[in-house]
Amino acid sequence: MTDKIAVLTTCESRLDAEKIANALVDARLAACVNILPMSSIYRWKGKVERAEELLLLIKSRRPLFDKLRAAVERIHPYEVPELIALPVADGLGAYLDWIEKETKADESTDPRAQ
Repeated sequence: MTDKIAVLTTCESRLDAEKIANALVDARLAACVNILPMSSIYRWKGKVERAEELLLLIKSRRPLFDKLRAAVERIHPYEVPELIALPVADGLGAYLDWIEKETKADESTDPRAQ
């Protein structure tokens, strides 16, 4: 098992998705964020809803999750955004090393990471 995680969240607009992705990568809370179109069907406030959304697939490390979560909560426009972290059990060593390297400034004084 590694300390790497894949974090999922969804957004309604490309602008919101890119705002979140840029903030996380700039603050070194994520090495990479993929933005993928998708259709969602979900129950919200007693009604079944359908929406075209964008899925953000965020590559990060477990020790950064609390800061990542706080950043997403500050930026995200949804009242209750999806935000779940899935463990990365294994992967290509060079790719896992790259995630480590690109998120290593997590202990920095960047105010967006606080």
